[in-house]
Amino acid sequence: MTLREVQEILEAEVFFGHDQLGMEVKTAFGADLMSDVLAFAKAGSLLLTGLTNPQIVRTSDVLDIAAIIIVRGKSPLPETIRLAEELNIPILGTKYILFETVGRLYMKGIVGCIEKVSDKRDFS
Repeated sequence: MTLREVQEILEAEVFFGHDQLGMEVKTAFGADLMSDVLAFAKAGSLLLTGLTNPQIVRTSDVLDIAAIIIVRGKSPLPETIRLAEELNIPILGTKYILFETVGRLYMKGIVGCIEKVSDKRDFS
């Protein structure tokens, strides 16, 4: 699916990255804890989050995330957009809550980065 199709499904506003809407995406990860994103998200995925600060862009850059989707009708901070422009990471925003956003994308073929967490992970 292209990022443009994601935009249409989510009725999303493009804050940055109009020129990248032809990008293909297949997976997504939703979280507001960037430590969870670092632990579980995969390169090339969409990051679905309610956070709006520059840390979402920094985390996305480290993981080579394809694009960021900000949920719940929030807008990124100006410094977040500036960093996204500098690092060339698209940011879109939707008025849907995280649960609805995930459901809409899943119904159209986007799958999670991982299906479930391994029982062998040590979280201590």
